[in-house]
Amino acid sequence: MQRLHLKNPHHHTHMKIRAAAAVSLLVSFCFLGGCIPSYTAANFDKYMDDLFRSEVAGNTINLHFNLQHPENYGITDVPVTLGSVSAADSVESASESENILHLLNKYESAALTTDQRLTFDTLKDYIQTGLSLAHYTYYDEILKPSTGIQAQLPILYEEYQFSGKKDVETYLTLLSQTKDYFSQIAVFEQEKAKEGLFMSDYACQTIISQCRDFIAGTEEIGTSTHYLIQTFNSKVDALTDLSAEEKNDYKQKNLSALEQFVFPAYRELADALTALIGSGKNECGLCYFPDGKDFYEKLVYYNTGYAGSVQEIAAAIDTQRSMDLLESARLSAVNENLWERCETAAVTDRDPAETLGILKDTMLHDFPAPPKTHVTVSFIEECMQEYVAPAFYITAPIDAAQNHSIYINATTDRTSLRYFTTLAHEGFPGHLYQTVMSYQAGLPDIRFLLNYPGYVEGWATYVEMLSYQYAGLEPAVSSLLSFNQSSLLSLYASTDIGIHYEGWDFAQMKKFWNDYGISNETTLREIYELIVEEPAHYLKYYVGYLGFLELKEYAMSTYGRDYSDIAFHQAVLAMGPAPFSILERYLPSYYKN
Repeated sequence: MQRLHLKNPHHHTHMKIRAAAAVSLLVSFCFLGGCIPSYTAANFDKYMDDLFRSEVAGNTINLHFNLQHPENYGITDVPVTLGSVSAADSVESASESENILHLLNKYESAALTTDQRLTFDTLKDYIQTGLSLAHYTYYDEILKPSTGIQAQLPILYEEYQFSGKKDVETYLTLLSQTKDYFSQIAVFEQEKAKEGLFMSDYACQTIISQCRDFIAGTEEIGTSTHYLIQTFNSKVDALTDLSAEEKNDYKQKNLSALEQFVFPAYRELADALTALIGSGKNECGLCYFPDGKDFYEKLVYYNTGYAGSVQEIAAAIDTQRSMDLLESARLSAVNENLWERCETAAVTDRDPAETLGILKDTMLHDFPAPPKTHVTVSFIEECMQEYVAPAFYITAPIDAAQNHSIYINATTDRTSLRYFTTLAHEGFPGHLYQTVMSYQAGLPDIRFLLNYPGYVEGWATYVEMLSYQYAGLEPAVSSLLSFNQSSLLSLYASTDIGIHYEGWDFAQMKKFWNDYGISNETTLREIYELIVEEPAHYLKYYVGYLGFLELKEYAMSTYGRDYSDIAFHQAVLAMGPAPFSILERYLPSYYKN
């Protein structure tokens, strides 16, 4: 069997503030006040606008990262809140979603435009998907190594931008709520343990270590170099409408809030989890829980937007891997020393902005030109480097779509292919480009709150594979590197299904990887535990990627000589994030030669 060249997997951190899986669209429209609505195309847009305003204001971080000027949307004087976590919240959210679905269905027979019908179908799918997951409240895990709230909240705090005094005060209020918020999470985890659905001991130890690392060295708060102190001070110093006295006052309030609420939140969560060690009844995949297999099926659809059974998805992954390996073998057979040339392949040392510019220009052979966009490329603070990915993109606010930020680790080797393809994944033609083009397409604001990871991460993975050919390498080298990366990601995807649906233990997983020439037991143990801790995480990347490949094949067979990559990409971006079945259905309406 073809051997793969294992590269250390890197986790992209995409700070995309979206609605939760269990949709909670809190609305109070005129029909609650007594007037009778007219379910027409004319009223549909107002309905969507009302839904958006209600949902985006549901928690303050959601609001802040999605709208720079919420007052322009009529959103003022909303409570400052991180939200809440409880089983009761899930029940209430499901009830509210049922009500929204009932109202949405009133527009089923309305004479909606194509754009409106696409929004209708996508929103309906999103709500139904959330409701399907609502029956598995205690199966969901809030605390995960990469995507859990304990890992992402500090980054969101660090990236919370201040445009004036009100933002600073709102931020400080959020800090003051952290301790209570984490207490709710601890209670939720205790309830999971009582239900026999608590995480494994090694997963628990991972989260505990993260919490302890986050608060390490904070005992002497006055001299702490914690990054939430450093970055806050820097952002406050940049405000020109504050006096020196006000800035010093806010800095002291930040120190106090961290000392009283944030650091204790992490300390107490670590203590609560420590007390729960031994409560986990399952060290393997979800399928070993009573309804775990059913939950996983729903989770796979939520994470991928890919229709079909888990078995069909597994077969699609196997098929693509076989194709990639066959192409790799063919290239290797006709190109002497090709693997050696791949191992030494490198790109010219350029700063991130220059590399993004090259990607933006080179991609125009395959992608429509983006509108004028201002991109700020910054280095991740040294104090944050161990906590975040090699690079990440923070989704621009809906009402400030021209300003985008990418952060990259200053220690990254700028001559490595990983550096180049990561910037493609995060920037052009990846996440940043996809966001810009979705905004340009004029999608209704509500669409930007619907989380479709399979589309978003699938697109970034799809273009990352293409980006090898933009790196200035000889064609055989770029092709082989792309095939190898696709094959490697497919192993993670197959392993995810193997662990959570088929019940693989570590020995079975190890044998699977050994068959592809990967045998380092320490690395394989890390992969096994990560996939147990983050079910369906890799599927959104790889199965989403397969979704775009299949959609492209459909377009090529449909349009024949009239097909072009630029037209296909334009159509996909104009439709925006949605399940792949919906994208295929609407493609003819958006495809323009």
